[in-house]
Amino acid sequence: MTGNQTDAEDMVQETFLKAWKQIAKFDGRASFGTWLHRICANCALDHIRASKRKQDLDAANELVAHTPSPERLAQSSEFVARLLPALDDLSEMERAAFVMRHYEGVGIEEISVALGVQPGAAKHSVFRAVQKLRRALEPMMSAAK
Repeated sequence: MTGNQTDAEDMVQETFLKAWKQIAKFDGRASFGTWLHRICANCALDHIRASKRKQDLDAANELVAHTPSPERLAQSSEFVARLLPALDDLSEMERAAFVMRHYEGVGIEEISVALGVQPGAAKHSVFRAVQKLRRALEPMMSAAK
């Protein structure tokens, strides 16, 4: 799961350490092997998430370290000037679905639960929002090419 031998060995060690500390919580509903496998999978997922956060933080720090050119600053302010009204033109459902999906990285299933709609409706709301935003931002994007 980790894609790296050293990380995998660390996950095995972490798994046994957590199992040792949590052995009193083992209730026997599943086999011991299944319980241990679940701990290992959770350790690996936690490690992957932490690695992703570290990569995201490193990428953000690298972006911050570079001072944008005046042209880039002008483009950014124009982009924001077009984006904010375009977001306001979305329905509440479209805006919420779009922000959860593309800003917060939430999956369609979670969006559907949060908005109280079927997964297909959540997916369609994200799709409509993207289409509307593309139409609103298209003049700026074709001018930048």
